[in-house]
Amino acid sequence: MCRRWTGGPAFAAEVAALELTAGQEYVRRYASSAWADRAFCSHCGANLYFYMRPTNTYYVSVGAFDDQTPFTLVGEIFVDLQPPGYAFAGELERLTEADVVAAMAGAAPPEAEA
Repeated sequence: MCRRWTGGPAFAAEVAALELTAGQEYVRRYASSAWADRAFCSHCGANLYFYMRPTNTYYVSVGAFDDQTPFTLVGEIFVDLQPPGYAFAGELERLTEADVVAAMAGAAPPEAEA
């Protein structure tokens, strides 16, 4: 779903709260699944954020920021569903679809249980 939304990997920053200071009238939000919403700008078409209902968490598109230098890639999700050729360098947390679904249901990913 993220590849369809962005045309490739989705790079997002997790935030606990979101406050828009301008352009609120252009934000369109829709239920993209049973547990999440996606938002985009109806003026320019930019992807803005992914809202996870079970955890009340926002994942804001890094591309929405003019300055992207503060962001560092720290993890990947749905690694078992990645197309061939997707490989990010470095020591990253890598979660499968089952890990992500379990986390959204309030359970800890398997590697966090010890």
